[in-house]
Amino acid sequence: MISPYLLAALSAWVVAQGSKYLLAVAKSRSVRKFRSLYISGGMPSAHSATAVAVLMVVALKDGVDGGLFGVAALLTAIVMYDAMMVRRSSGKQGEIIARLVEASGSKEILPRFAKGHEPAEVAIGALVGAAVGAVVFLVTI
Repeated sequence: MISPYLLAALSAWVVAQGSKYLLAVAKSRSVRKFRSLYISGGMPSAHSATAVAVLMVVALKDGVDGGLFGVAALLTAIVMYDAMMVRRSSGKQGEIIARLVEASGSKEILPRFAKGHEPAEVAIGALVGAAVGAVVFLVTI
């Protein structure tokens, strides 16, 4: 049987990325939004969902007083901070640089830049992760 920790991580990622796709389809009224299945950024944060799902399984299975929970909580905090602060900032900088290069008429090919998350996207991702983690725990006990 697969580890409940890995099952929670994989399930939360699938649910979050699937939600991005469904939201993109609803917004555009076109099912041809396959890029939404793997892009970074957007609602909800798959990074946050994945990390919180694992944290939830650790909390429910192993308790909150052990080292494993401490490590999982720390890594979850880092992932969520990075998504909101670091990647969001670098994503906005990438958008600005792309506009400047385009406005200058340069033929420079820009590298792809990753988008980060708004705080609401991280919060919803965390809620998705908590729900998925709880379900995985209940299914695997």
